[in-house]
Amino acid sequence: MQVLKTHYHPEIKTLEEKTVFTRLATRSIAVKGENILLLYTKRYEDYSLPGGGLEANEDKLEGMKRELTEETGAKKIKNIKPFGIYEEYRPWHKSDFDIQHMISYCYTCNINKELGNANMEAYEIKNGMQAVWINIYEAIKHNKKTIALSDKKGMSIERETFLLELVAENII
Repeated sequence: MQVLKTHYHPEIKTLEEKTVFTRLATRSIAVKGENILLLYTKRYEDYSLPGGGLEANEDKLEGMKRELTEETGAKKIKNIKPFGIYEEYRPWHKSDFDIQHMISYCYTCNINKELGNANMEAYEIKNGMQAVWINIYEAIKHNKKTIALSDKKGMSIERETFLLELVAENII
């Protein structure tokens, strides 16, 4: 799978003499016309692709399907194809490491438009996360406004907006 981008958070000036841990994750891209299945997170005022961290020794495709189902209630996931890898280095604000190296494996797929029940984690519910079908151009516009104007934005919004723009350019 090709690397789409390697992003360094502005706080990361060097990797020299830093302790780094790697987290593997997946992101799912499901589109119907100009609509895309995303997660809206009220806390961060942003739209993001469904996905998350892989469990130890978990197969990437199985992890992608698990995350997509847990977060959105997606049904009949099929035609899974690699889209690309987004790498990022971001600060880690815990005592065990200095930097997190996140590698997100992104896949396109087809799912039923009707979603089942999501099974989100407590922090996702607390953050006001919900699955929505939305016009991709509206989601991009919304995220760009959040980047420009909101003090609530999280560290993932730049990744998500970059990926949404690539999807709009290459798939829609």
